[in-house]
Amino acid sequence: MGNQNIFCSISSCHYWAQGNVCKATEILVTSDTMSKNLPDMVDAPYAVQITETPVSKCHESCCKTFVPKGSFSQNTDGVTKQ
Repeated sequence: MGNQNIFCSISSCHYWAQGNVCKATEILVTSDTMSKNLPDMVDAPYAVQITETPVSKCHESCCKTFVPKGSFSQNTDGVTKQ
């Protein structure tokens, strides 16, 4: 598998880098509904433990890995920055 980028325009996120590149070592994308029901600590390292979350439109999905820049919770989810 080659070098792959995840692009994200949320510049207020801890993992955001110039060029709209996500620098998280891993991410979890899930449904908005599931994201609202999961605590912040449940993120990509727990992905295999949560149920599938089908959606029918892209605006029903959510990046669970988002952490505000400068937030004390940036180590809560077990994801690190490249």
